[in-house]
Amino acid sequence: MTKVLVLGAGGRIARRVIEMLAQQDVELTLLVRDAGRLEHAPQDARVVEGDVLDSDLLAATVRGQDIVYANLAGDLDTQARRIVETMEAEGVQRLIFITALGIYDEVPGAFGEWNRQQIGSMLKPYRAAADIIEASSLDYTILRPAWLTDDDEIDYEVTGRTEPFKGTEVSRKSVAALVGELVGAPDTRVRANLGVNKPGVAGDRPSFM
Repeated sequence: MTKVLVLGAGGRIARRVIEMLAQQDVELTLLVRDAGRLEHAPQDARVVEGDVLDSDLLAATVRGQDIVYANLAGDLDTQARRIVETMEAEGVQRLIFITALGIYDEVPGAFGEWNRQQIGSMLKPYRAAADIIEASSLDYTILRPAWLTDDDEIDYEVTGRTEPFKGTEVSRKSVAALVGELVGAPDTRVRANLGVNKPGVAGDRPSFM
């Protein structure tokens, strides 16, 4: 049985990932700052309350896992460094990590300009996090989702690290489905860095803005 650790398990994408993984043959460990946010966690999941930056806790939680999925916010570069160091020390190779669109200035046109105006201040640590992961020895997949919706749909396409980003939005359920696919086939998209968007939603900004 594949052992999967979810970091930032209380997040809105992570909760959908957990729901999907509960249907797979996996053993879930959920790390969350406030366990009260996991009211609907699977009964057989192990819930760990704490902070990713707690070195001892993170090491104990990572130890013995097969896959680590990280869906975090804030000082993402600091968190990424701690995760990489811990996984390398513990001999855990497979990492799925969520960052953001625009970290490579890869979003073209008016939407790219709008995106920089909206989230430009947060892109530097998110880019640094991706750089740290790419410089590691880990078998990583970095995902850069478009602006997120709560639409009940799975409809997405991906772009490579050096390709122009497509589309303006994508559902959280779609991103979760991609994470679930990677967990189910961990040898795919290894050391890949992917933009994720819904096809056919080009424009100057997301439809809900």
